[in-house]
Amino acid sequence: MYFPFLRGKQYELIALRDLSDLLSTNRNKVSPIIEPVKESFTTLRSTLEALRNGNVNFNVIVNPVFGDLVGRTDEVLKFVKETLEGYKNFQIGYYLSKDRDVRESIQSAINITFDYSGISFIHAFQITNFKELQDYKPKNKVLYHIVDFKKTSRRYHRNLTGKIVSLEDHFVIQDRNSNYLSNPDEFFSEEHLYYLKDGFKGFSDYLMIGDSFSESGFLPYAVVIHLTYPDSDKKLRIHHFVSNSNDDTTDVAGKFGEALQKLIGWLGTNIITSQAIEEFKDLHKNGHFPGLGYIKKLSLKHHIELVTSLLQ
Repeated sequence: MYFPFLRGKQYELIALRDLSDLLSTNRNKVSPIIEPVKESFTTLRSTLEALRNGNVNFNVIVNPVFGDLVGRTDEVLKFVKETLEGYKNFQIGYYLSKDRDVRESIQSAINITFDYSGISFIHAFQITNFKELQDYKPKNKVLYHIVDFKKTSRRYHRNLTGKIVSLEDHFVIQDRNSNYLSNPDEFFSEEHLYYLKDGFKGFSDYLMIGDSFSESGFLPYAVVIHLTYPDSDKKLRIHHFVSNSNDDTTDVAGKFGEALQKLIGWLGTNIITSQAIEEFKDLHKNGHFPGLGYIKKLSLKHHIELVTSLLQ
């Protein structure tokens, strides 16, 4: 099973909402992880409602470590209860980013008064108090241990009992978008091919955003479109389509047009399909620039749809 990890900024959430029908059809293959990061719950509410209407399984983190809602677990839980009460096909997610999170998260979970399918612990730290974690009752409430392998040792997960999901950041982020010109095509991931053989219940990634978090955007010198695709062995690669006129921050729409032209040309010899690809083609046909957030949304949608299609 694939667990795409998205921080709940507007276009990340809209990407999930747009894919609600696909996720509903493939509910046994995909279970998104959502970390709310914005004080306004408007887009998060409409996204969760769309997933609920499609009977999609998902994980919603209630103690986020980024954004406006840090330290506001009770407020997030109240929102989840109001939005999802009566729906059970989702997991409550807790970050474990330091040892004391174990006790606090367990106590918080014990106090939850509404129905849900179980707990997902996101291990973003190499905790040491395993006994307290394993003694948590009822044990059947812990469905998944989602382990970030860049923040723990490779053998760390062997201390855990239950369903283990591997979480890795495959996106190699550059300081400047123009730097992607030096390495426009690179390996991304092969976890979807081997996670079951490695003994994991599922695998997770941060898509083509990476684990980094930024509160606000900025006018770029270069515009880049990130697109994942399968090679002949069904391993995932990522291609970066970068604009050419990158000397200043003027004419962002023109820069997008340059990057999009490269993508459309590449599609002439690389046959891949998705909802997002069709939207890119329409943008090219109409000469329309929808905004940088919308472009990121399309890349996210394409990646989730692609990985879903590769799962047996």
